[in-house]
Amino acid sequence: MSSGIAEKGQIGIVSTDETPTPAKGNVHYVNRNGDNTLKSLEEEVIPGYDATLMDARATLSAAEEKKLLRRIDWHLIPLLAVMYMLKSVDFTNVSYARTMDKGTAHNILTELKMTSDQYNLVTTMYYVSWGIVLCCHAAVTNRQGLYAVRFFLGLFEAGLWPGMLLQLCYWYRPDEVAPRIVLVTLLGNFSTVISGVLAFAFNGVVAGGLSGWKWLILTEGIFTVLLGIFTYFFLPDFPSTASWLSEKEKAFTQARLPSNSPRAAESNFNLRELITTLKNKRIWLFLFCWAFFTIGTTGLTFYQPTVISSLGFTSMGEAQLLNIPSAVFAVILTVAFGIFADTGRIPQPAIPLGFMIVILACYGVLYAFPNTGGVYAATIVAGGFSTAWYTMMWPWRVQTTEGATGSAFAIAIANSYGQIGGAVGSQLFNSRFAPRYATSFGIAMGFVGMAIIMNVITWTFTWRVDVDTRRLKRIRLAAAKENQAVLDDVDIHAGEKKER
Repeated sequence: MSSGIAEKGQIGIVSTDETPTPAKGNVHYVNRNGDNTLKSLEEEVIPGYDATLMDARATLSAAEEKKLLRRIDWHLIPLLAVMYMLKSVDFTNVSYARTMDKGTAHNILTELKMTSDQYNLVTTMYYVSWGIVLCCHAAVTNRQGLYAVRFFLGLFEAGLWPGMLLQLCYWYRPDEVAPRIVLVTLLGNFSTVISGVLAFAFNGVVAGGLSGWKWLILTEGIFTVLLGIFTYFFLPDFPSTASWLSEKEKAFTQARLPSNSPRAAESNFNLRELITTLKNKRIWLFLFCWAFFTIGTTGLTFYQPTVISSLGFTSMGEAQLLNIPSAVFAVILTVAFGIFADTGRIPQPAIPLGFMIVILACYGVLYAFPNTGGVYAATIVAGGFSTAWYTMMWPWRVQTTEGATGSAFAIAIANSYGQIGGAVGSQLFNSRFAPRYATSFGIAMGFVGMAIIMNVITWTFTWRVDVDTRRLKRIRLAAAKENQAVLDDVDIHAGEKKER
């Protein structure tokens, strides 16, 4: 981008192999903070061209843009991260509740007169809703009550993560989402550790007529309600309504987004956009990726404390400590691959594909059960890659979403159908397969294998968008060094048009 720099008020054109529009062979850019005249450009020159947006895209310098993004990060990411962490803690608490006060009258299975197989439905109820419902766990006196509160917990929680992802799409470009998703989910990776520590703290506690497992869930519920109140007042909505942004910054924040990004102006539900999204084969391909993967991996996540306990580590302290390596490993994976993905050099679909291959190999070890140490190591590695898979899958998915209604639906349906897969996956770990669950892991291997196949198929339908997104990211980074703004955006329908 160092040659052919535009004079003030002119549009520069660079011919490069690093182009998001292969048929044109050109990338268009302007100097930032210049008196640019962009009205003469036509849509045939730059697909999706909008003169007003392009004018606003060049109003801040590269340094000012970087500073603005930091401000946006500080207003969004910390609060979203805490929200995601509590969501994860609220989900994993029921796994640890099962191991609390084991062998006593205050164990959840004993107190609610449940068998291990009946307890499997707890996860199903969760997947098929949240702070206040979590507190209602303390009033449960039988298994039917536990099923009911978990159902409503899942009902209210189901929209949280898709809503958080959609909100990120209102503020960031698709090529900028990966590191933000990593930061948001980072604390959530420690949910098993946090739940484990709390379970250890409340183990053996009986106060106010409530057993330790009830105090565990009640405490988490109170924190969730308080966070919900805080979020209502302090979580930013859209760039156009953010009081801490100037009018110039609001216009720039929205202008820098590609034309397919959702915008606050799209306030009404768009039925035509929904129908178009439903007709797009990509939504169904991603749906099956999620469904097969969640069926194959949810059981491991839900039963990790039980699996570790069955290896002979029966004390609560040992069990909780042995879950920490999985959380730390997941964090290392997400941070490392989040950094790699942000360079624009690694194909986004290749990362979750590689993760699943590792998980499949670990399941082979769990199926064969060579020795206790090997099984524990495989559980930690598989658990870490399973957690990191979701973090690295979403940036790929949001590359191909379009519009407010379309983006919201595409994200929600992938997440929701994945939850259904999770409900099925938890049923694989039936008590008749205990203690080694060889049959369970054998079936899970089959589903992970199908997820790998779907990953490859989906890649073939989205490769153009991924290649163009990464190329344009590298071009923008180079242009920013010379204080220039790139006018071109990725055409997410380019591959589809070619197929016709």
